[in-house]
Amino acid sequence: MHTGPETVEQAIAVQESLRSQVDTAGPGPQQPRYVAGLDVAYAGDEFAAAVVVLDGLEVVDRAVVLGRTAFPYVPGLFAFREVPGLLTALERLRTTPELLVCDGQGLAHPRRFGLACHLGVVTGLPSVGVAKTAFVGTWQEPGPRRGDASELLLDGEVVGKALRTQNKTKPVFVSVGHRVDLATAVARVLDLTPRYRLPETTRAADRVCRQALKDSQDEETAR
Repeated sequence: MHTGPETVEQAIAVQESLRSQVDTAGPGPQQPRYVAGLDVAYAGDEFAAAVVVLDGLEVVDRAVVLGRTAFPYVPGLFAFREVPGLLTALERLRTTPELLVCDGQGLAHPRRFGLACHLGVVTGLPSVGVAKTAFVGTWQEPGPRRGDASELLLDGEVVGKALRTQNKTKPVFVSVGHRVDLATAVARVLDLTPRYRLPETTRAADRVCRQALKDSQDEETAR
């Protein structure tokens, strides 16, 4: 299992040192075959970190890591709870993803270095963040149709898009992680949401990590 900083001050220093390496120009993969969804489920301090690789909309590879969080919950530093397990899961894959789709933020973060940026920089893989809610910034409600989008602004800077992935559903919040521009990030998210609000990558990773955590808890109870 990968390890990380032990204190808030150390974690902020890591973000500050790594964020200059973020590539927001991309352009990013235009026709990626292998796209990975990453998600983490929690039960108290226990977690299951899952990476699921899709070819089209078919699952072709997966890895799950069980563990216990070593970093407290601190807004803006949530990545340090998730990165160690997710990096270990990524190393266990048989297939190298061409794009990481994180259930979280990228540039749409107080220090412009959310989970998607962090994982992208340390792995070197193109990455995007797709969040269910906006963590920072201001935005206008996008139009009601699939594909409608509005800018997510932080301190006058565009840090993402509020994107309608299905007609008349709540938008998701897309932000660049690493080695992808914003237009490409939005296009890839639309590719991954043919039927539902959330990307198929996120849905698949969510199912896998939740089931793994449940199975682990059931085994503990049975002992």
